[in-house]
Amino acid sequence: MNFISKGKEDVSYDAIVVGTGISGGWAAKELTEKGLNTLVLDRGRDVKHGEYPTANMESWDFPRGGRLPYEEMKHYEKQSRTGYTINEFYKHWWIKDTDQPYEEVKPFDWIRGYHVGGRSLMWGRQSYRLSDLDFTANAKDGVAVDWPIRYKDIAPWYDYVESHIGVSGKNEGLSQLPDGKFLPPMEFTCVEQDIADHIKNKYSDRIMTIGRVANLSVPHNGRGQCQNRNRCQRGCPFGAYFSSQASTLPDAEKSRNMTLVPNAIVTEIIFDDKTQKATGVRVKNSETLEEKQYFARIIFMNASCLGSTQILMQSKSERFPNGMGNDSGELGHNIMDHHFQLGARGRSENYRDKYYKGRRPNGIYVPRFRNLDKSTKMKDFIRGYGYQGGSGRPGIGHEVAEAQYGAKFKNQLAVLGDWNFNFSGFGEILPYHENHVKLNAEVKDKWGMPTLIMDAEIKANEKAMREDMKQQAAEMCERAGLKDVSTFENRYAIGLGIHEMGTARMGRDPKTSVLNQWNQIHAVKNVFVTDGACMTSAGCQNPSLTYMALTARAVDYAVQALNNNEL
Repeated sequence: MNFISKGKEDVSYDAIVVGTGISGGWAAKELTEKGLNTLVLDRGRDVKHGEYPTANMESWDFPRGGRLPYEEMKHYEKQSRTGYTINEFYKHWWIKDTDQPYEEVKPFDWIRGYHVGGRSLMWGRQSYRLSDLDFTANAKDGVAVDWPIRYKDIAPWYDYVESHIGVSGKNEGLSQLPDGKFLPPMEFTCVEQDIADHIKNKYSDRIMTIGRVANLSVPHNGRGQCQNRNRCQRGCPFGAYFSSQASTLPDAEKSRNMTLVPNAIVTEIIFDDKTQKATGVRVKNSETLEEKQYFARIIFMNASCLGSTQILMQSKSERFPNGMGNDSGELGHNIMDHHFQLGARGRSENYRDKYYKGRRPNGIYVPRFRNLDKSTKMKDFIRGYGYQGGSGRPGIGHEVAEAQYGAKFKNQLAVLGDWNFNFSGFGEILPYHENHVKLNAEVKDKWGMPTLIMDAEIKANEKAMREDMKQQAAEMCERAGLKDVSTFENRYAIGLGIHEMGTARMGRDPKTSVLNQWNQIHAVKNVFVTDGACMTSAGCQNPSLTYMALTARAVDYAVQALNNNEL
């Protein structure tokens, strides 16, 4: 699609949405369905639903079984160190580090996918609500600033979002993990059910449930149910998991109120000193480097946590010399993620006569059980963690350690190994002011834009939590009767959880936060930020469902405010 190049009246819209991922797709859907003529911008190429080139390919369809040659892997040095496979099946979704470098004061694993749909095509789809335990945590613990909302403010929007995207799961009646509007849950394996029963019988403070996941267990809203292929990261031609391509962007297109422009890098938000409002955005075409301006009455920033914050930092004016909305000095600070890569594993000697069918794209979940109340209060750390994980059974020939011949070799090929099981912890990171990102004007990316310098790490609270995460995982494995139980801990750096949060946080006071209770910039009321940048604390739950709910809520408020001439 070519850039619009006519007069200002032809490039003016009711609303502009920057980004088309998890939250941007929702902003586009809600704004257009409410009747606003909306321009939707994405810095990457266009991708239509079903245009997933490797979705139905096998490893033998590629040379080297899909592995990239050494020379090509040089472009993915930071992306590949994360453990997320960069190969012929997925490489078209990941950016090249050589095109878009960043500097690390401390190790930071920034995992990016720049195309229409963003990381909604590659996300893990785990969908959990935050609770009032999370929304009140900062105030209760005296950490950072208080959230300007509570669970009751967002609960109806969780209902709304879940009902649309389709989340399979099971209601458990837990205050720390509110129930939702769920499709039928996926099934445990026999070993998982056995371990869940053991945990229920041997603990009074925790349970194990099936993961709440945005994969359809039944057809829903015109989309097909999950086929249990576990190829979600390649893109799903059935639309069986929520993505912008399969759900929100088609809805926006049906409204006839959306203009989608890919290959559009937003370089800054335009600010009018007279009106104290944003009037539009400046954009650079990623293919031609041609620069344009677009104008709108309201702007939604959904370029991802660090993407939106970078644009705000680049949006300097006489009013905002340090970046738009940065009166508090908090822009770029308080970056959070979820720390993980540790837990425990074991094997079961039971159910050797059973196997499983399909490749379920989901695992188990153990909701948080630490620091819920006085009886679960920990001495060494505040907040808490949950576990994800699951079971499997090594395939045929798993113990063939060396080349063998004859009858022994043939017999070994027919042997299935014991079931194995693991708990992998996901813990909360506190919002530390000193964990921050800033612009690097000295190093530019492929398109001549400033890059970022990352300076963030986990601290004593998270490190103490990690010890408990390993210990409790091992204890649960042992109480469930697993054999050869062992703990594990792999390399972790902030960013690896792909849950970047903070950097433009919500708060009650403009002196200590960037956004108010409606996700508006305190000093620029017609700019809304509803992606991960807005988060005030992290919880230990996967955050994408919260981004969606906050976005739908903010759009509802923004459209009412526009209709009342309040913006």
